[in-house]
Amino acid sequence: MMKNNSPQDWPEPIVRVQSLSERCTDSIPERYIKPLSDRPSDDAVAVDDANIPIIDLAGLYGGDPDARASTLKKISEACNEWGFFQIVNHGVSPQLMDMARETWRQFFHMPLEVKQQYANSPKTYEGYGSRLGIEKGAILDWSDYYYLHYLPLSLKDNNKWPSQPPSCREVCDEYGRELVKLCGRLMKVLSINLGLEEDALQKAFGGEDVGACMRVNFYPKCPRPELTLGLSSHSDPGGMTLLLSDDQVPGLQVRKGNNWITVKPLPHAFIVNIGDQIQVLSNANYKSVEHRVLVNSNKERVSLAFFYNPKSDIPIEPVKELVKPDKPALYTPMTFDEYRLFIRLRGPCGKSHVESLKSPR
Repeated sequence: MMKNNSPQDWPEPIVRVQSLSERCTDSIPERYIKPLSDRPSDDAVAVDDANIPIIDLAGLYGGDPDARASTLKKISEACNEWGFFQIVNHGVSPQLMDMARETWRQFFHMPLEVKQQYANSPKTYEGYGSRLGIEKGAILDWSDYYYLHYLPLSLKDNNKWPSQPPSCREVCDEYGRELVKLCGRLMKVLSINLGLEEDALQKAFGGEDVGACMRVNFYPKCPRPELTLGLSSHSDPGGMTLLLSDDQVPGLQVRKGNNWITVKPLPHAFIVNIGDQIQVLSNANYKSVEHRVLVNSNKERVSLAFFYNPKSDIPIEPVKELVKPDKPALYTPMTFDEYRLFIRLRGPCGKSHVESLKSPR
């Protein structure tokens, strides 16, 4: 089985990008310089006035059937046309959102020796990290991160969560609880919009027995932002992602056709995107979309990505109601565990991962 192939350690010593950022004044190491085709400055077009759809969820819960229908339709269009949208009035408290982001900002500003106690390995990725993928000599991204498991409870290990700053574990716990509830509500909306029973996607994910994890991204200042990326282009491997962005410093870009659209985050909004597993379950009615992150020469950025995933050991394949004679199943079954390992060995890589799963025809 693939499961035993999990690498135990990084192929070379880990360098913290934050410490590079403090040392580098006018250049960056070769390891972080992207090929010309991937650099932000050589973009096809940067579309300034475009933004991903903004959707007010208040219409779902107010008891007005027209407002509900209109909100469902907006979400459906956003899923079909963008794979990304921002939500406001989503029920998570603005104070909790601010506290979560600022608590993590404080963590990244703690002394290196405190953070190093939580250094991660590629076996589970959990903890304080600075690279994705284990290819020796790979070109790296300009970011550090902290990755932690929230669900299933068997994987949740509070000792792997930082004990500093003092409120960190408590804030993460409450934040995780609220986001799991919000993801559950969004899963119902996506199911209804696909013409399924409202609990269909949740059942396909394993019912109550889902996975959830969080990656906190720290993008230090970079003296040559035009040469590198904070996070290379990729689609998210899991089910659904809720991103709490840095509301002061934009950086996320979403691919739309041949253009990269810079997302303008609203205060206290979540950015929602479809992951590869929902693309598979929906038989590609909904598609996960490539995105990447730019860095900034004057300002650091902190963002929190919350990943809501299927139970890791059930085969994920197109929901049978969405497989029809004129639209056969596009994907062969694969568990999320198998898919995740497949990705972790390679690092972020456009949309090539989910495309390679397509059934041979």
